[in-house]
Amino acid sequence: MTPVSGEPASGRRGWPSWFSPVWLVLGSISSVQIGSVIAKSLFGQADPMAIAWLRMVIALPILFVVARPRVRGRTRAEWAAVLVYGAALAVMNASIYQSFARIPVGLAVTIEFLGPLGVAFSGIRRARDLVWVALAAAGVVILGWSPVVWNWAGIGFALLAAAGWAGYIVAGARVSKTWDGISGVTVGQSVGVVGFAVPGILAGGTAMWHPVVLGTAAAVAVLSTVIPYALEIVALRHIKASVFGILMSLEPAVAALAALIVLHEMLAPAELVAMACVIVASIGATRTMGRSGGHGDVSSQRQ
Repeated sequence: MTPVSGEPASGRRGWPSWFSPVWLVLGSISSVQIGSVIAKSLFGQADPMAIAWLRMVIALPILFVVARPRVRGRTRAEWAAVLVYGAALAVMNASIYQSFARIPVGLAVTIEFLGPLGVAFSGIRRARDLVWVALAAAGVVILGWSPVVWNWAGIGFALLAAAGWAGYIVAGARVSKTWDGISGVTVGQSVGVVGFAVPGILAGGTAMWHPVVLGTAAAVAVLSTVIPYALEIVALRHIKASVFGILMSLEPAVAALAALIVLHEMLAPAELVAMACVIVASIGATRTMGRSGGHGDVSSQRQ
């Protein structure tokens, strides 16, 4: 879903005076990350690939009911764009779950955030914006001092998820021009469901069909896909895309907090500093590069 600038807060109608659509965005972020830690709690019962696939499968019918995408009369170029979009979505979701299985959730999301940051940094037009690149790089260097880097598979999957997120943003910008609303997301998710069906089912085996696994996966689908899209669609009608991007920059911190509360995952001081560097770099990129006309919204798409 590619954010569009909403009307100023003063233009809201029918909202209680105490309410702000900012709470909708924060609710969306919290819902995604609570879904993530619940998904991780299932990894002892079913393979992460199977859980990622189940999440997409269960959410898909709901998205189709809401979006009702028009598929007839589409050009070859439109289908090619949505196929790339769907492939990036599937890679992002499957890879981040594999990373969650190996390293703390907060750290995995921090590394994954390098994907959208890379897209934002591609829009640099002023030398002073390089400070945000340097800050993000500092976060990566600091992570190099953390013992968690010994789990190269976890880091590798997080980086693959970052690449998937970057590709999702770039492809999403094209898809949003021809597929209305969340139609592109819905059709793209269909691509992921079909493309990852074989590895998802083979990895899950019979364990993935256990009622507890299916029920929890359904909760993850609602928390990580359905609720966030619904909240963001409403919020983006009332706040600017730049504000949305800044709020979404808090996602690594929310992920770490959710993992701490639900899974009791603790991050080392160096890892927290690295996370802070990435968050500040994300906020800075959103503010300064967005203002200069670059790719300032580093968080328009996510897992």
